[in-house]
Amino acid sequence: MIKFNISDTDDDHLHRIVCEKIDNLTKPRGSLGRLETLAAQICMIQRSTSPVLKNPFNILFAADHGILDEGVSVSPKEVTWQQSYHFMKGGAGISYLCRQHGFRLMVVDAGIDHDMDYGSGIINMKIRRGTDNFIDRAAMTDSEMELCLERGAACTDMAAAEGCNIISFGEMGSGNTTASAAWMASLTDIPPERCVGAGAGLDSNGISHKLNVLRRALDNYPGDHSVTEIMARFGGFEMVMATGAMLRAAELRMTILVDGFIMTNCILAASKLYPQVLKYAIFGHCGDESGHRLLLDWLGASPLLSLGMRLGEGSGAVCAFPVVDSAVRMINEMDSFGGASVTKYF
Repeated sequence: MIKFNISDTDDDHLHRIVCEKIDNLTKPRGSLGRLETLAAQICMIQRSTSPVLKNPFNILFAADHGILDEGVSVSPKEVTWQQSYHFMKGGAGISYLCRQHGFRLMVVDAGIDHDMDYGSGIINMKIRRGTDNFIDRAAMTDSEMELCLERGAACTDMAAAEGCNIISFGEMGSGNTTASAAWMASLTDIPPERCVGAGAGLDSNGISHKLNVLRRALDNYPGDHSVTEIMARFGGFEMVMATGAMLRAAELRMTILVDGFIMTNCILAASKLYPQVLKYAIFGHCGDESGHRLLLDWLGASPLLSLGMRLGEGSGAVCAFPVVDSAVRMINEMDSFGGASVTKYF
């Protein structure tokens, strides 16, 4: 399986210098709150006291899920391919957000159950036309899971080749909140009933059915519960590709903006393989999907925003970008007390 060489961001000497610089900006110490800790984190990622954010990308992986056969979503399968074209035409939620915040949007076919027109600009990384139904068998083979990690990493390489050093990831695929709930229940100690939510808009009966499907799938899983086996058993092609893309981003010392419930499960899986990946992650928001707050708490993550969003696509991560930009501008553009001839007033 592909290996990643992810460096630890810890450097006590550099951290002291960064903190001294932040503390000597023309403000009371700590008065810019989270902006100060964000700036320090990005300095450590980039190994610089003057970090820069360059050419942000949002890579959106799309794929279909066999578990949809169990009626776990109100969203029909064809929405995956229809929305993928819609992203490229510029009329979707993530499309306008990327335009607003200066992100390049890359849409990747990870496993859409449709013959796609790649002349539209969609990147062809298709494994096959959707995963198997994981109610009683693995969603994908081990070799397919490994290929997803490799192809996800290759997508991050494409962004890096364009000079990107801050990156977010999104997804499209009916049924993927069920797959994510299966990862969450299997990779944490959180019970299944607290991992399942409304997804694209299930009512209470639909959520109850979705939970029953998840419990059956978990009960039918005979495996050894290794991280990679859980990823292959329950994952979607888009989810595993995003996991590989995140790991490559950390390897390349990029800042990773983490989106909602599904992408938080992807960084969870990535951290089970390489714990240091979390030091490169900034959690954009707490979404409205049931279980997201619990998972963020389990990871010890503090999201920047809480806007009641559950769109996916990378939308919450891209919305959080201006906060991160403000943190970098703070450390680069504010005067120091000495430089501004202002007496320290704390």
